[in-house]
Amino acid sequence: MTIGFAHAELIAVLAAVTGGEPRVMTVRSGDALPSGPFEMGHRTLQSGLREWVQEQTAHPVGYLEQLYTFADRDRNNDILGGRTISISYLGLVREQAAPGGGRPGWHGWYEYFPWEDRRSGSPPVLGDIAGRLLRWAESDPLKSEGRLRRVVFAFGLDGAWNEDMVLQRYEMLYEAGLVAEAGASAETNPGRAMFADNRRILATGIARLRAKIKYRPVVFELMPESFTLLQLQRTVEALAGLTLHKQNFRRLIEQQELVEETGESESETGGRPAKLFRYRHAVLEERALSGSKLPLSRN
Repeated sequence: MTIGFAHAELIAVLAAVTGGEPRVMTVRSGDALPSGPFEMGHRTLQSGLREWVQEQTAHPVGYLEQLYTFADRDRNNDILGGRTISISYLGLVREQAAPGGGRPGWHGWYEYFPWEDRRSGSPPVLGDIAGRLLRWAESDPLKSEGRLRRVVFAFGLDGAWNEDMVLQRYEMLYEAGLVAEAGASAETNPGRAMFADNRRILATGIARLRAKIKYRPVVFELMPESFTLLQLQRTVEALAGLTLHKQNFRRLIEQQELVEETGESESETGGRPAKLFRYRHAVLEERALSGSKLPLSRN
């Protein structure tokens, strides 16, 4: 809907973890996130978003929370003399086929942000990105000192990587003109570009989810009804882009009393049958005030 010169857009970051890999629902063959205008017929913002997701992807959506509202005058401004207001939501789902009409499809997070996956160590692309950012930082003598500090801090060049700073890292690449959305060539753009500000919004969703799994049990929205503790650990690792210490992780799960045994087991590759667990739904009531924690414990 256009009110004066403002166009309100609803946009969804629908996340899933499949086969140990974090995924996002896209449309336009992977180039954009599901979205559509907020219309007079929509009862609420969320119901309007659900209608667009249904039309474009036909994928069911359960858990949904408002993410952020973007209204930067110099970003994604498609209206002459006006402004686009993007109201984004984060949804957590279990991946299914999407037969909707928007050329929907699931794509891996790290296709768009290859520098964010550190499960196998520092990714090769990070060295190239760091070199280009350092040259950008030094290109302006008046700003070089501040820029250098920001680059080192955001990209962990001092050895201290903060997995939650997904958006800050992308915004720095944008500021430096190193991504296609900011004018870089397709050949030099790291990761896959997206339409307008969609990659920025996806970065915001990833950052929110990485932070939230540390203090709320939302990861279970992404799990099947029953799962092994290894599958749970692999899911958290996929979201965080980090590897976790197995015994520390299991100790934390036990201390939080987040799961209970189902009494069944399944065979895992190369080992004895592993116990199956399920999420204790009662924990939502027990910890409504204090909050359940699922902290990351780095190896």
